[in-house]
Amino acid sequence: MELKDRVTCIKGIGEKTASNLAKLGISTVSDLIHYYPRTYITYMDPVDIQDIQADERQAVSVTINSRVEVKKLRGFSIATAYAKDYTGTIKLTWFNCPFLRNYFHIGDRYIFVGEVKYKNGMYTMSQPEYYTVSQYQEILKEWQPVYGCTAGITSKTIQKAVKGTLPLIQTLSDYIPEDIRDEYDLMRANEAVTHIHFPDTEDHLRAAIKRVAFDEFYEFIENMHSLKEHDTVKYNQAKIPFTEQVTGFIESLPYRLTGAQMDAVRDIMADMDSEHVMNRLVQGDVGSGKTIVAAIALFACATQGYQGVIMAPTEVLANQHFKELTGLFEPYGIHVALLTGSMTAKEKREAYQEIAEHRADVIVGTHALIQDKVEYDNLALVVTDEQHRFGVRQREKLSLKGGTPHVLVMSATPIPRTLAIIMYGDLDISVINELPAGRIPIKNCVVDESYRPKAQAFIRTEVKKGHQVYVVCPMVEESEALDDVANVVEYSEELSQKLDSSIHVAYLHGKMTGDEKNRILTDFYEKKVDVLVSTTVIEVGINNPNATVMMVENAERFGLAALHQLRGRVGRGNLQSYCIFISGKKNKEVMERLNVLADSNDGFYIAGEDLKRRGPGDFFGIRQSGDVLFKMGDIYKHADMLKAASDVYEKYGDRIRTEFDRSVAARNEMYGKPIL
Repeated sequence: MELKDRVTCIKGIGEKTASNLAKLGISTVSDLIHYYPRTYITYMDPVDIQDIQADERQAVSVTINSRVEVKKLRGFSIATAYAKDYTGTIKLTWFNCPFLRNYFHIGDRYIFVGEVKYKNGMYTMSQPEYYTVSQYQEILKEWQPVYGCTAGITSKTIQKAVKGTLPLIQTLSDYIPEDIRDEYDLMRANEAVTHIHFPDTEDHLRAAIKRVAFDEFYEFIENMHSLKEHDTVKYNQAKIPFTEQVTGFIESLPYRLTGAQMDAVRDIMADMDSEHVMNRLVQGDVGSGKTIVAAIALFACATQGYQGVIMAPTEVLANQHFKELTGLFEPYGIHVALLTGSMTAKEKREAYQEIAEHRADVIVGTHALIQDKVEYDNLALVVTDEQHRFGVRQREKLSLKGGTPHVLVMSATPIPRTLAIIMYGDLDISVINELPAGRIPIKNCVVDESYRPKAQAFIRTEVKKGHQVYVVCPMVEESEALDDVANVVEYSEELSQKLDSSIHVAYLHGKMTGDEKNRILTDFYEKKVDVLVSTTVIEVGINNPNATVMMVENAERFGLAALHQLRGRVGRGNLQSYCIFISGKKNKEVMERLNVLADSNDGFYIAGEDLKRRGPGDFFGIRQSGDVLFKMGDIYKHADMLKAASDVYEKYGDRIRTEFDRSVAARNEMYGKPIL
């Protein structure tokens, strides 16, 4: 077995399983080894029903005392059963598991494991795992990896497959010499990969995660500096001056730019008129007005006869940018074109022709913008966001399409400056740290679940004023999608019943198609939907100034930075907006952490507090959104490793690079697919 071999070389994986694994991006043995668990669980001794602690993950040893009933609910099925011990009864529910009707029988004894809730005078478990007594004894108190899954693939399938690669993992080489590992307290590479998948102690797991995070950060920094060295020799072939026409455009806007926005504009214009190509990051808090700064750069580009593109992470956001830029630029004769993946073949052909013939001055789109079929004419500026930071191959593709374009990266992630300098070392940085005039600070409250009826009454009041509302349910991992999708559907139906019949509630989740998401969000923009219940598929950058309330359920399951990003969906106009964080846990530590949000709307302050409170030991639970560059690394949780990787690069980069580049296999062994 070798890293490059297909996964079918692993015992027990046939073509059908391999096909399903491919949906997760797992095609080779290397892909599998580097497909890390999303979290870990341990199995505890069962407790009596009378001793259950609500809102905690518990195990109970009980006897089935009812038939399994299966009900259909708008495309989903819910299986329900009851079980008991000598102290009480518990309700068990599963989504989309109708086969359980023939699996459990009255009188059977099982151990069920899952998070327990107390509803309507009874303890309930939703989607619990189930084991016979003998099966449970085998896993009791062991650390178990939990992997993201897809249809036809369970976490157990992946776990078994990874076990089959352990002999190969032991042979992995290490590009970091022993003395450097000792200096920075880094675990050996092969030990880290082993303990990532199968930790035997919590300490080993912590050390393994630190090492893998270090490796991801180090490769990123290595490639980032290579990119910067590559870019520094690129002279500016498209000088774009700060003309009176650009000044006139700024003065014609229906609002005045803030001082910070103007500083960012001056930085950008100075870059584009300099001897070297621009590579700049504009970092600004949610709602600080980064998009108009990008629009000014695109305007300047178009007025000099060049083309500019702006890439959005989603089609919804691309459509939003297209409408806004069209409204801004049409009076000046600047034509804006749209190019997205869901357009028809005819629409794409027309867009390609417009772009190639330079009838389009500004092109808005998704990753479709860098497809081979797209030919630009005098492309001079590429605006993208942090989720689409161009790697070496993407920049080369754009360069081949014409010249060396200026690159402007927009970031709404409030990274503390010391970390931003490391993360974006290949980019010059401008910070927009003021909100536009007229924005009213968001009012926040952190409450427990007993406040929910008051929150729902408040939602009714705001909707009657003509305003709209977001309700966000906890973030879903892909493997949990069916369970939580059903919960979102169920939640929206319950909310519809509790609100007035005139209030239109809709839901949004990750299992919907792109067209379905676009339709729901368009209805929300057009005020056909009053309350949008969603998982965290609510896109960063969505701008609906009429939305005044953001209510987050189970807020304790999110990091502070992620909650602040969600809060940024409201307060985007001149209306007073509100954010309600409902915590499912009342303990002091949780409430103190969430109250950081109640006390401040400053994303940079919150990011700093998040960094302080989420120490490097906080590895477990649901990952934050936005960690798109790294599989395991988190710039907040693992800030110490990010700094260590930067330090190692500066002190030992040349020495490590020699070892690292000696063998292509070494790169594959350590990283699988490159980060940049």
